[in-house]
Amino acid sequence: MTLQKSFSKRLGAATLLASVALAGCASTPEPIIGPASTQARADLGQAGYSYTRATTYMLRPSDKISVNVFREPDLSIENVRLGVDGAVSLPMLGTIPAAGMTAKQFEEDVSRRLLAAGLRSPMVSVNIAEYASHLVTVEGAVEEPGVFAFQPGARLSAAIAMAKGPTNVAKREQVAVFRESPEGIMIAKFDYEQVSQGTMLDPVLQPGDRVVMGTNGLSVFYQNLLQALPAFGVFGVAAVR
Repeated sequence: MTLQKSFSKRLGAATLLASVALAGCASTPEPIIGPASTQARADLGQAGYSYTRATTYMLRPSDKISVNVFREPDLSIENVRLGVDGAVSLPMLGTIPAAGMTAKQFEEDVSRRLLAAGLRSPMVSVNIAEYASHLVTVEGAVEEPGVFAFQPGARLSAAIAMAKGPTNVAKREQVAVFRESPEGIMIAKFDYEQVSQGTMLDPVLQPGDRVVMGTNGLSVFYQNLLQALPAFGVFGVAAVR
């Protein structure tokens, strides 16, 4: 009888703690109907972040391109990667700079170089095969932290979605984005709940961004406590993730 009472008390405590832990899990907020916020908040370090997607794309180190010279297969090349210095090696021309140019500008530059090298009326087309420079790191209280490739124009919400979203112990109002700038690493803060509602800027990502979802320390405490209880197996791991 004493053992039964003891087990019942532990089971009751585990049930209560599980309920408290699950009560702290935030649900998806109701979106606010109408235009989403596009204004950066300088007080949260968002001044350098933009809602607007770029209309042109400049080649960057690590991107892969294909260069086709019309009727000149020996001068054409597929899936060549820009080096860390932003240069690329092409047949007949050797290593030439490419980073910082649009695909169209690079076409024109290669055409001029081939003309100067003796090729008559060169016709060049350049296609971007892979935006390999576009990587974002997502860590903290997300389901699947990692480094993810993204398409130009993707937003902060997309980065969090690629990491399978916040965990139940996430502090969703505390999302830090670390970004390189000429002045060094800059940090901005975003509220994922407000971003989801459309009441806070959902900024366009930049290559090399690092996103950190904050953790609710109280929820972690309850999670650790539940794991230590003998009756925890009744609920399963998923209950407090």
